Amino acid sequence: MTFAADGNQPHPPRPLRVPRRRSPLAITAIVVGVLVVLAVITANLYTEVAWYRQVGYFQVVWTQWLARVVLFVLFGGIAATAVWASLHLAKRARPARSDGRSSLDRYREQIEPLERAVMITLPALVGLIAGGAMASQWQEVLLFLNRQPFGTSDPQFGLDASFYIFTLPVLRSLVAYVLAISILCAVVAAFVHLLYGSIAGGGRKFIASKGARIQLAVLGLIVMLGIAANYWLDRFSLLTKQGTRIYGASYTDVNAVLPSRGILAGIAVIVGILFLVVIWRADWRIPIVGVALMVLAAVTIGGIYPAVVQRFQVNPNEQELETEYIQRNIDATRIAYGIDNVEVTPYAATTEADATALRADAETTTQIRLLDPNIVAPAFQQLQQNKQYYTFEDQLNVDRYVINGLSQDTVIAVRELNLEGLDSGSRNWINDHTVYTHGFGVVAAYGNVLTSDGQPSFLEGGIPSSGLLGDYEPRIYFGQNLPDYSIVGAPEGTPSWELDYPDDASANGQQNTTYSGDGGPSIGNLFEKLMYAISFGDEQILFSDRVTSESQVLYYRDPIERVARVAPYLELDSTAYPAVVDGRVVWIVDGYTTTSAYPYSSLVDASSVFAGASDSLQPTLLNYVRNSVKAVVDAYDGSVTLYAWDDQDPILQTWQSIFPNEIRPMSEISSDLMSHLRYPEDLFQIQRYQLSKYHVTDAATFFSEGDFWQVPDDPNDSTSLQAPYYLTLQMPGQADPTFSLTSNFIPAGDNARNILTGYLAVDSETGDTAGEVSSDYGTLRLLELPRDTTIPGPGQVQNNFNADSEAQTVLNILRQGESTVKNGNLLTLPVGGGLLYVQPVYVQASTGTQVPLLRKVFVAFGDQVGFADTLAEALDQVFGDGASDGTVEPDTGTTTGGSDGSTTGGSTGGTTDTTAAAQARQDLRDALDRAQQAITDGNTALAAGDFAAYGVAQDALDQALQDAVVAQDQLDAALAATSTDGSGSAATASPSASASPSAS
Repeated sequence: MTFAADGNQPHPPRPLRVPRRRSPLAITAIVVGVLVVLAVITANLYTEVAWYRQVGYFQVVWTQWLARVVLFVLFGGIAATAVWASLHLAKRARPARSDGRSSLDRYREQIEPLERAVMITLPALVGLIAGGAMASQWQEVLLFLNRQPFGTSDPQFGLDASFYIFTLPVLRSLVAYVLAISILCAVVAAFVHLLYGSIAGGGRKFIASKGARIQLAVLGLIVMLGIAANYWLDRFSLLTKQGTRIYGASYTDVNAVLPSRGILAGIAVIVGILFLVVIWRADWRIPIVGVALMVLAAVTIGGIYPAVVQRFQVNPNEQELETEYIQRNIDATRIAYGIDNVEVTPYAATTEADATALRADAETTTQIRLLDPNIVAPAFQQLQQNKQYYTFEDQLNVDRYVINGLSQDTVIAVRELNLEGLDSGSRNWINDHTVYTHGFGVVAAYGNVLTSDGQPSFLEGGIPSSGLLGDYEPRIYFGQNLPDYSIVGAPEGTPSWELDYPDDASANGQQNTTYSGDGGPSIGNLFEKLMYAISFGDEQILFSDRVTSESQVLYYRDPIERVARVAPYLELDSTAYPAVVDGRVVWIVDGYTTTSAYPYSSLVDASSVFAGASDSLQPTLLNYVRNSVKAVVDAYDGSVTLYAWDDQDPILQTWQSIFPNEIRPMSEISSDLMSHLRYPEDLFQIQRYQLSKYHVTDAATFFSEGDFWQVPDDPNDSTSLQAPYYLTLQMPGQADPTFSLTSNFIPAGDNARNILTGYLAVDSETGDTAGEVSSDYGTLRLLELPRDTTIPGPGQVQNNFNADSEAQTVLNILRQGESTVKNGNLLTLPVGGGLLYVQPVYVQASTGTQVPLLRKVFVAFGDQVGFADTLAEALDQVFGDGASDGTVEPDTGTTTGGSDGSTTGGSTGGTTDTTAAAQARQDLRDALDRAQQAITDGNTALAAGDFAAYGVAQDALDQALQDAVVAQDQLDAALAATSTDGSGSAATASPSASASPSAS
């Protein structure tokens, strides 16, 4: 028995503890669990590193991981150390134990066993949280450390825009970090002091030991300095905040909020100094009164005063007082979105059509794209799918290719795998991952030519691939619809087991191949097999004989995903489009550098635009965007190449400082690749949205909002906006037609009339010079329509089409039975001195085999509507007979002749039709007829898989086109020779109408 210190009261002996034996099974389970977790982590890390090394972008993941680790260790260590130091100092400052057994002493004895655990676990927990939070901001920190100037200054403080984009976010993060840690340390210290008796009080008395006063006073000073810094940074953040009318600082912000933030920052510093007074004067009322006064000042100076200024000074005189700040917003927004150099043209569009109106725009009308890429995918699938395990995307892509010397709008798609098309008996691990490994070839069709029955006129297709795109590697190992992973490659001399394409001439009905590229990491040894088996959760990798010493594993196969992984600093376009370039099929992805911190520029929510943005929990907000990178992914070996498309962009320059070897200069872009790059659709959608308001450059007019526009709803789907369309057209002021991206504007407002107010087109023609983009590329051209003229908008035009009784009678007949009528995209083109609308109408079966066939074409000019089997006939209905001379016939591809037998719109006077001219016309017509017949024969042969007959048809087409060129030259010479008395000029056929199967 033991006795107390005073010798009076014995203490009972403490019972002996018998240690519990731990269960061997539990220990084994814990060990196994730890080993499994470690194995999974190791496998995931190994496969990630292997992938990045193979694709050649290991620096990206290494830099990212290194930055995260450094930030985690640095800021996690600082936070943990601060909390530990706060606990330690508070513990040391506790009063000594009394000689007696006070209640406080007994309480200390009870909590002493927890001290060590708390001293370790609490700082560690805080360090993990703080380190993780700061590590997640690795991009902001790297941007700050490598920042490049913008060369533009804000109008309020005169600071370079880089301060707001690169510096201010990091400063705010650091201040928030210091504030959070210092407040936590203060709370922890106060609790420990209270726990151990360093702080005591009752009633109105509040007593603290000197050690407690020193520690809490210093922490109070740090907190107040953090608040002061936060107030000071708030001054700059005013230029990047959303106001009630504009983005950025308004009159009230500049004249009331801005000075109030400076005053509050000064008050916070003074209050921080008051905390130090407590060290010498043990009177906590001094800093408490200071904090109360600061709160009162925040309410009055920071809240009430700006509200009074807004209500009684600004609101009655808002237009005059806000003009300067609205102008700042206009100027900054136009610069940030690249819409400051839009070529605006007043376009006095006519609504009256006459027979000669189209002659000046013959080249545009010959290239009107009637093939709708959003509708004809089923036709591609039915006519070119070949086997059930192949597929095409639901939305096809528009590109342009040089065919017979002329640029031709083309609808193109990649034939990819669709394992869901296999029957259940064919679905097994061997087939899914080692046999069906790739798609095969591209299919391309003319954009403005269809067959006689309304089907797409293919210029490339079939298996094996053949057509007018030349020789290229057709195997598609990387695409948008492929297995999550495939294991490819086999030792030399062993049979090939990868399905290449079906072949009835082969003994087993198919051609096989063995992958010979370098598209994935090796998986040839036992360790690699084990790592991938664990990472993919698939034990078959470990035991299958198909995984050999030569095997590679292909994964992360979607082109957008591959680019996102090697360039995590880019926002990516939602569309990856294919192109045949330099003998390879490649996927082209547009990359953007963005920020939401450009001063005074208005925000856009791009969550529904960029790839993957809609999957994010946070909205994708931006107020600055540049199409800074063109990314190319090889469909055969998966190699990713990044090209600096806008090397003047400061954000891209900053990232190039971080990753100096990852982005190649534009000079390395080949001429063939250059010819297939285009202006990105997502960027254009953002720009047209901003231009709906910011085409107004006068602040007073902007304030009234009377001239705001909006993008019209899709005439066929009122739940979405009308999409922009890629077209080849000639805008007023342009010398030649160019590949462009277009959109319409109508007045803003829910009840506004659906009339056209503006027409926007951007030059998407990059040219075909290696390393050098066309000087006109990216030029935004805006046609502003007169406010006193009513030009029907897309919705009104669609209503006119739907209200046309003769047209609807015909369409109702087509809808009978098992048929469905589908309206194609409603195209708008500035031709004939006005705006021409063209809409193809497709008919397809309601059930079973669904192949949309173009059966009719709507045309509108003003309030006049044409509806016919062909574009030429519909144009003639609107503009008069002969108006469509030289324009394309979409169902046959022939050139329409005028009433005088010529191939264009006649002459302007004085031309005599001699025997030589008549013979030349006859020869030209004969050559064009033979060319059309050759196209028809070729398509028939291609559909039947008769490639010998297809070759014969192509030879006949070449000969017919050569004869057409000769006949055209003879006709030109004959007409020039017979021009009378100098009063007229010979009428000649458009070269584009006679030298291309798209127009002849």
